[in-house]
Amino acid sequence: MHGTFARRTLITATALGLALVAAPATAHAQSAPGTNAPVRVSLTVQGPDGILFKGKIRTRGHDVTTTTGGTHTCDGTNGGANPSAVPTPTAALDDAAHRRHFTWDGAWYASFDDYSVDTIKNVSGGASAYWNISVNGTPTPVGGCQFKLNAGDTVAFTWTAF
Repeated sequence: MHGTFARRTLITATALGLALVAAPATAHAQSAPGTNAPVRVSLTVQGPDGILFKGKIRTRGHDVTTTTGGTHTCDGTNGGANPSAVPTPTAALDDAAHRRHFTWDGAWYASFDDYSVDTIKNVSGGASAYWNISVNGTPTPVGGCQFKLNAGDTVAFTWTAF
């Protein structure tokens, strides 16, 4: 009986050890290729006088170009926020603007490695307001090029008075 218990314990320990050794490699292999795979999100742009844009958009992290800020990476690796490229709120705004033919602009801040969204559809924050970015109803704790989006997220750029 003691030999059977010892064998079961050894087999269980060996199986668990193999599973633990294989798990990180398996998890990494599954998530690495699709890290910056396009995701579909709901995007709303709410200006001071109502909705400026509302729709579903397919997006992934990519380089973004604005008139004021120039061209910079906007793929979640900004500021070291994510180890690899991911879809982001500002990339989603940029994709929506290109596909639905509206404009947006923002300054680039090298110290933050991110854009500030200053104007959407000719509505600017100015001295008394700013464009707040939220995902699933919560303001993002980092910039719009740093926050990772997941499929089905609800992204909102809301004109917010001080």
